[in-house]
Amino acid sequence: MKRTESSIKNLFFAFGGQFIGLIISYLARIVFIHFLNSEYLGLNGLFTNILTMLSLVEVGIGPAMSFALYKPLADKNIDLLKSLMRFYKKSYILIGVLVLALGIGITPFLPLIINEMPDIPNISFIYILFVINTSVSYFYSYKRSLIISDQRRYIATVYRYGFYIVLNISQIIVLAWSHNYILFLLTQILFTWLENFFVSRKADRMYPYLKDKSVKKLPEESLNVIKKNVFAMVFHKVGGIAVTAVDSVIISKVVDLVAVGLYSNYQLIIQAIHTVLSQIYNSIIASIGNLGATEGHKKMELILNRTIFLTFWIYGLCSICLFILLQPFIGLSFGNEFLFSLPIVASIIIQFYFTGIRKAVLAFRDATGAYWYDRYKPIFEVALKLFFSFWLAQYFGVAGVMLGTVIAFLLTGFWVEPYVLYKHILKSKLSSYFKQFTLYTLVVLFGGVVTFGICSFVSGSGWLSLIIKGILCFTVPNIIFLLLAFKTENFQYFKQLLLQTIRKVVKRAN
Repeated sequence: MKRTESSIKNLFFAFGGQFIGLIISYLARIVFIHFLNSEYLGLNGLFTNILTMLSLVEVGIGPAMSFALYKPLADKNIDLLKSLMRFYKKSYILIGVLVLALGIGITPFLPLIINEMPDIPNISFIYILFVINTSVSYFYSYKRSLIISDQRRYIATVYRYGFYIVLNISQIIVLAWSHNYILFLLTQILFTWLENFFVSRKADRMYPYLKDKSVKKLPEESLNVIKKNVFAMVFHKVGGIAVTAVDSVIISKVVDLVAVGLYSNYQLIIQAIHTVLSQIYNSIIASIGNLGATEGHKKMELILNRTIFLTFWIYGLCSICLFILLQPFIGLSFGNEFLFSLPIVASIIIQFYFTGIRKAVLAFRDATGAYWYDRYKPIFEVALKLFFSFWLAQYFGVAGVMLGTVIAFLLTGFWVEPYVLYKHILKSKLSSYFKQFTLYTLVVLFGGVVTFGICSFVSGSGWLSLIIKGILCFTVPNIIFLLLAFKTENFQYFKQLLLQTIRKVVKRAN
């Protein structure tokens, strides 16, 4: 019950903060486009992805660290926690310095990354500001991770979105007042530091032992487990970042920087939804980790099946909504000149769906530390991704880049990730996963076809038409999913969980 309540509390704060953050970031993007041209937009997206790839320097310390903290937190082993936190502090300071040094070292090679250098002054200095902003966040990360691993992610969430909202408001004011991109980035660096500083102070108050000077040396057994997981996570980190962050680089090289700018608008929406939905998995990972440290395989498989059910429902609904609503929303928000063709949009949404459906399995992998068994899988996925994306981009442009990602996933992660989880962690048959995948995907396709057919009767191209289609896109698939799943055990579980949560909220309000 404590795990469930912690997950719900984490999720409530995460969704609330993300909802407000989405609105403010959407307004900030409109202001950005109004005061700066599309080349700045493309540059912003490209540098963000370059710095994402630079985070490979972290080499998987974060996930390995979280996994190592679950058991000592559950056992209240303060001595081991102090030893782990001192180790992570040294690790993250080193990572921050390396990101700063390597990032600045890439500066002379920017002309090789950008196909046609835009007419933007101080490009190198702008890039260095991106590097500084990224490196600053690492110096306090270890304390944030302790809060999250202790099933109190909601605390980190309050700080994250509180500062994020103020940051975006400040950047809007800076752009409206100065039209200066460099001041825009300096504002971001300031708020990145402020957020991390205040989270660090909060952690010190919550866990006074972090200030203790008497810290034992980390036991050799714990250190060996961390080293093993970090080694495995190097491959997962490389694969995860390269598969996603490399898209803008490929588009910049094969197509042009303007296409990167157009893609970044779609990515703004896609990533916003991914970020919102990721809160579900981020909110439950610590609880799953606690579950793995205290319960058996059967209980874990039961919770996994419920998570898979919820994942397909949510990502299926969002994929249907995006296919019908994304194109008109981009046109109305930013202008028709910022639109991709429909085939490109379809390929982006297919990639979104396949990225989403793997999250349930990956959440359990992260929570149980099962990185070692499929450590080489990401290398094959990246190699296939680069091959297919570059090859297909020659013929289909941006759509080819997206389809390359999907093909690489189907050939690797689609079957390897669940295979590892079911064989090594759950000790169960993999066939049950693929039965669920096939059934749920067919339901999503059926719901999508029916919803598309109904929405085609809505005429017009303005905001009113979009709102009507939005209501239909939310209502029709949910009704179809509800009718088909109502009698299942998974649905009944979430129904009861929702009713219990509502009763508790009403009781506390009274």
